[in-house]
Amino acid sequence: MLVVKKQVTVFEFGYLGNGDDKSGKAQASPKIKAISEKAYEYLKSLCLCDESESRFLRLKQIDSCEVLQVQNYAGVLFTPDGTQIEVLPKVAKKLASEKVEDESRGSLLMMLKALKQFRHLQTHNANLAKNKIPLLEVFISQFLSSVNTLIKRGLRSDYVRCEDNLAFLKGKLLVGNQVQHNFVNKHKFYVEYEEYLQDRPVNRLIHSALKKVANYSRSANNQKLIQELSFAFADIPMSTNIKNDFASIKLDRGMSYYEAPLAWARLILEGFSPLTMQGKSNAFSLLFPMEAVFESYVASILRKDLPERLSLKTQASSEYLVSHKQKGQDKNLFQLKPDLLLRHTAGNHENKNACVLDTKWKLINQKDEGNKYGLSQADFYQMFAYGHKYLKGKGELVLIYPSHDDFQETIEQSFNFNESDDNSELLRLWIVPFNISASVPENESRFKWPKGSCLAR
Repeated sequence: MLVVKKQVTVFEFGYLGNGDDKSGKAQASPKIKAISEKAYEYLKSLCLCDESESRFLRLKQIDSCEVLQVQNYAGVLFTPDGTQIEVLPKVAKKLASEKVEDESRGSLLMMLKALKQFRHLQTHNANLAKNKIPLLEVFISQFLSSVNTLIKRGLRSDYVRCEDNLAFLKGKLLVGNQVQHNFVNKHKFYVEYEEYLQDRPVNRLIHSALKKVANYSRSANNQKLIQELSFAFADIPMSTNIKNDFASIKLDRGMSYYEAPLAWARLILEGFSPLTMQGKSNAFSLLFPMEAVFESYVASILRKDLPERLSLKTQASSEYLVSHKQKGQDKNLFQLKPDLLLRHTAGNHENKNACVLDTKWKLINQKDEGNKYGLSQADFYQMFAYGHKYLKGKGELVLIYPSHDDFQETIEQSFNFNESDDNSELLRLWIVPFNISASVPENESRFKWPKGSCLAR
């Protein structure tokens, strides 16, 4: 069983180097985070393989030193030698904050709440703000907290079917087994009966999750709590078939308090995250693709921020870029799927679609006009296609980027794809910042909508 021995923190798109290399280049460079040779070689083998793990890392050379560059994923990487590598979102590096890592970690945790698997995250915990708690310990502590609450409310029992060879008759006599086992010992009874026990699938799974996190936590407080909670499960065996136990879970009436610990147990036992890196060494990852996390969080906030006249649809897919005749039949090709589509909910509108929005997990600089603010031409082509297909060539498009020190306000002027004296005939694109800081008050909008936009209040 893997035990975490050492922790390293690096930012998204940061560099990892072999710290045991005799040249000492990895340790000398301020750009590179040094890890053990075993950890480096393990991650390098993943990077060079043809499996999905190669998406997380890229082999490069920096300061005459071979390194692995972490890609656009945040979370935790584990290696077989016990190295835990925490990867934090890149945006916090641009924030005006002395506690950069804490700010970045807090922003990631806040955005993860928008993912269904992490809806039980409590991001307003005072300990998260006061202490520099690694991501893994945050997840473990919240799982333990939910189990602690569960035990205080009481572990539920259920009738469990048992088979045993007893000295007395109980339940139903199994004639076939009786003949097989007690042909000589006629004083015994091979019976099947039901007993009211805590040994039920949901309790076995939570016990198994407790045992698993005990090997990953390096926090003294978490280890102490794990030992205390384990006493409550002393008479409950661990799951021998996790898949079957999850399939047979039955939460009876009044067992809603089981939902949070069970959700955490599922994440822990199935690899913590949608993106697992399970190899022969049994080292796995807790990694999140930041584009998907950012998109989900923006959608969750936008849905609350919308005026009543508009509704939100995520991942619209009704339009295609072209049609092509094949064997006498028209066939649509290249489906267009914008992240967010706003629609009119009332009124007589020529086009029900009001606005197309797309999220981009990239850093742009509104002061760098000479370099087109760092905007991508490919993104503009994509928005142009969305505008012509979903908005019939006129209306508003929005690209949403995370805000940071160099991008705090909406770029004042829109980017127009056509020329018209009538604003209603324009197809125009706005570049809008979205504040991902965990310190934004709940009553304050995270968007900075342009004044001329349909979303401006």
